[in-house]
Amino acid sequence: MSENQKMVIVVTQGLDDERSSVAWSVANGAVGMGFDVTMFLVSSGVDWVRKGAADNARPNPLDPPMIDMINTVIENGSDIFVCPPCAGVRGYSADDLLDSVTLAGSAAMHAVIAEGAATLSF
Repeated sequence: MSENQKMVIVVTQGLDDERSSVAWSVANGAVGMGFDVTMFLVSSGVDWVRKGAADNARPNPLDPPMIDMINTVIENGSDIFVCPPCAGVRGYSADDLLDSVTLAGSAAMHAVIAEGAATLSF
């Protein structure tokens, strides 16, 4: 088990909602502080990791570009889990998602919470 504090961030909002920008910004802050971050994307939140979707999205123009915030999370080794039924209802398969993203049900998130992770939901 890692010595770093753990944080699970659940993202429920999609490309047109500023709350999702806040979620990725909070994730970047946690990564910067050394937290082990796990993202769990549900509902329209799964749209953020569809290839190309975040390239031009910027719900808050004062935040860094969304793709940069997502890439920071990825480059720091954080897990990004996508709810399989949420992806399926949108017609997304694993091939439609960024390479480092995993289709995984809530059990993957619950396993991290069971290790003592703090949780936030946006």
